[in-house]
Amino acid sequence: MSRDDPPRPGPLAALRTLAFLTIFYGVTVVAVLVALVVSLFGRRALRRFGMGWVGFHAWCVRWILGIRTRIEGRLPEGPVLFAAKHQSFWDPLGLIRLMDAPAAVMKRQLADIPLWGRLARTYGAISVDRTGGAKALRRMMDEAGEAVAEGRSILIFPEGTRVEPGAQPPLQGGFAGLYRRFGLPVVPVALDSGRLWPRRGLAMRSGTVTIRFGEPLPPGLSRAELEQRVHRAINALEATT
Repeated sequence: MSRDDPPRPGPLAALRTLAFLTIFYGVTVVAVLVALVVSLFGRRALRRFGMGWVGFHAWCVRWILGIRTRIEGRLPEGPVLFAAKHQSFWDPLGLIRLMDAPAAVMKRQLADIPLWGRLARTYGAISVDRTGGAKALRRMMDEAGEAVAEGRSILIFPEGTRVEPGAQPPLQGGFAGLYRRFGLPVVPVALDSGRLWPRRGLAMRSGTVTIRFGEPLPPGLSRAELEQRVHRAINALEATT
């Protein structure tokens, strides 16, 4: 399958990006303050509010930046472990919207951001400290266990961080640990958002982001087979971008 190359960013792309940053983050500051009040009514209320904020992000991406999304494959029913490629800041919010509020695994530094981090923890995000050793891993497993007990899916970026289009680093160990611990099917997710929303630079391009949901992988695979199949599936779009 061929993928059209996006146009080079020009003055219009820069203006769109500036408008997006001003509008989305301006509203987000207000939304965080409102969310602090909403959180007093419990986790479910905060999640509903958070999904409204995620929907606003999707609106800004579509109508200000001119970025559409194309879905390939089928979203599964029931709780699963989503293992996704990560190329841009679009990915967490865009995927959370499509997956209907999964518990997302995020860097510990994000959970420590004043106010926002408190809201993320109340929402039920899963924080991981990559330098924290066994204690940090146990904490991640405990938080993931709470999500599984609630019947929620888990979203993890198994490569550990954002990567440039074409980069295919090895998977981090925490992903296989979640798979073994909770016995959830794994759904690999490939995407090519980095073509339009670069890891570096400010000018986002208009165009279409493709998200491809792979076939679910069953519990019980060996770590080597799991990582091989997930690595191949989340990079499935790289050969066609």
